[in-house]
Formats: sequence, C-alpha cells, structure tokens
Amino acid sequence: MKPKKRPIRNILRTVWVAGGLFFTAWLFYSYQSHNVDVRFLQDSRQTNVDETSDFYVFTPTAAFKDVLIFYPGAMVDPKAYVPLCRSLADNNVKVYVIKMPFRLASKGYTKPKALGLFADTSKTYILAGHSQGAKMAAQFVYENPALIDKLILIATSHPRDISLANSKIPILKIYGSSDGVADEEAILNNKAKLPASTKFVRLAGANHAQFGYYGFQLGDNTATISREQQQIETRSTMLEFLR
Repeated sequence: MKPKKRPIRNILRTVWVAGGLFFTAWLFYSYQSHNVDVRFLQDSRQTNVDETSDFYVFTPTAAFKDVLIFYPGAMVDPKAYVPLCRSLADNNVKVYVIKMPFRLASKGYTKPKALGLFADTSKTYILAGHSQGAKMAAQFVYENPALIDKLILIATSHPRDISLANSKIPILKIYGSSDGVADEEAILNNKAKLPASTKFVRLAGANHAQFGYYGFQLGDNTATISREQQQIETRSTMLEFLR
C-alpha cells in the first residue's frame, strides 16, 4: 500500500509551530544583553557593585544624595542597562537596575516600594525607565506621588492612559529621532499628559534599542549614530537634569 499523504493542514501546522519556536528563540536572543564589558560589574575606587535576585546596585564610595531606580524595557535583559547605569554611578549617583518578574515592568513596577528602597528620607529619589519601563515608572509616580522627587522617561510615548499634567516634580523625557517603536509623533501627541515644565530632549539619530546594550527590536529603525554615542548623550542629559 502507498503511504497516505499528510493533509495540507498538518503540514501548515508543523510550519506554523516551527516558525513560532524559531521566532521565540530569536526574540529571546535579541533581547539578551550584548557586548556589556565585564568591568562594568566590577568594583572600582569610585563605585561598589552588587547583584541580588532583585536588582543590580551601583553605590558610589563617596557621599551621595541622589538615588536613581531604573526600570528596564519589556523582555529586555536588565544587564543591557548596566553600562548606562554604571556610568551614572561613577558620577556619584546610587543606581538600582530592577529585575522585573518575567522581564516585564508591568508585573513588577511596585517592587522598589516592596523592597523598601525609599526608606532613607534624606535622599533624593529619581525614577527612570526605558520603553515599557518608562511607562510603568510614570504609573508608579501616578500612584505614589509623594515617594518620587524626579522622573525620567526614555523612549516612550507614555503616559498615554493616565495624566501627570498636574505633577509637581521635575520630569525629563528623552527620545530618539530614529526611534521606530516610540516615534516622535506619538511622543509629542501625548505631550499634554505631562506638566508644561517637562523637559523634552531629542537625540538626533538615536533609535529605540541603543538606549540599552541588546539586539534589534521589532519595529525599530536603524540608528545613524553609534550605540556608544547614544549612551554618552543619554548619560550627559540625565546628569544635567539631576544637577
């Protein structure tokens, strides 16, 4: 007997499943951290480094006033933000990079409060985030206005579903002209959801993914500046805002 031909739907199902598995594997690899120098995670005369199951923390060895808490973008390995956050710590800012459940800030944006990271009332607390991390940082400020002294939103069109227009804290929004995920038009369309005093900084040639050290992000555009240059401009903009 001749073997029966497999129905076309079985073949399509196999292709669909295989394609899904390949896409998931590619996505996981792309959102992993890439090219993060091991020295960023080593102690120096300026900064002590520690890692727990909840965060990376970079603590200046000198006396400091500012404590910055950073929320990663959705699905992005938190290690991808270590270079930026370590460079801030080397400029006398204590920085936490929060490890979110399932790598989703939407699932863990209240984590710093639960961990008691705002306990020292003598410090100035800055909440920052990239992409979905920035969206949830805005949400945290909306829900806990008395805990945060300054807010930094990076590469996000949010707040969109809430309004911080009446917030009294200083707010900085950084975005890239070549960002295909949080494009300039969408960002400016939601400008009214932030206070009139909000500082908007446009980085020419910057895209979405180069705010961290990870791979290509779906929907993003190609940057016309290097990742290193984008990181330098981001850091200097943040430090200027803090000081």
